Amino acid sequence: MSNLVTRTLTGAAFIAIMLACLLVNEYLFALLAVTLTASMLYEFYSMSMGDRHLLSRILAIIAGVSAVLLLFFNCASGMPAKYISLIAIPVFGAIVSSILEKKDGSMDDYAYLLAGLLYIAAPISLSSLMVFRSGAFDAGMLLFFFVMIWSSDVGAYCIGTAFGQKEHSRKLAPHISPKKSWVGFWGGMATSIAAFLVLSALDLMDLPVVHGIVLAIIIHCGGVCGDLFESLWKRRFGVKDSGNVIPGHGGVLDRFDSSLIAVPLGAIYLSILSLF
Repeated sequence: MSNLVTRTLTGAAFIAIMLACLLVNEYLFALLAVTLTASMLYEFYSMSMGDRHLLSRILAIIAGVSAVLLLFFNCASGMPAKYISLIAIPVFGAIVSSILEKKDGSMDDYAYLLAGLLYIAAPISLSSLMVFRSGAFDAGMLLFFFVMIWSSDVGAYCIGTAFGQKEHSRKLAPHISPKKSWVGFWGGMATSIAAFLVLSALDLMDLPVVHGIVLAIIIHCGGVCGDLFESLWKRRFGVKDSGNVIPGHGGVLDRFDSSLIAVPLGAIYLSILSLF
């Protein structure tokens, strides 16, 4: 089976799972958020730390999952905000475990523990603030964010592959990702805007056209930055993919790297302008 067919089939299955988790009910959303957080933290720590400091890595993953669940229950059921502070317990546990580690370890390893929580767990945890309005679950806007991110990715890949790989094509960030071109960048932006316009024409996104186009551009640029940021990590550790659990796509972090920056930036834009 060719790589393109594999990518297409797994991509279709991936989209079906995402739709179910974002549209059915809040508990499937919570399951999705927990699964993504644990998977991406596992991949990030495996990539950056190998098999070192197992207990500290486990505690850090527990801290990330705890953050997701505590924010979720705060938004979903009105759980008192004071209980969110419980996130600190496994974080402190990871720090203490690092201090008590009998083997000498690089301080970089311990910094990666906290970097993973900030890079991965924080934005996923805060996504609960997007999907609850006055206690009612509505993940529609988050789903539309993903539609624009996916459209941006597909447009950048197809247009960049078709027109951006010529000898004299200008590369976007050749020191990080040699294959990404400016042609692909502009192509991805165009398809992200097109996705918004289609959603707007179908009355699925109730945003003024100007703000919707700005939002699509922000999400596209944030997605590109998220992709390149993960590429920096992979280059730092000399790996091609963060994992291999998604055939044709690599790891879970490879698939969601764009959203870790794009979704928070889009949410901030809507929030500041009171559009959501």
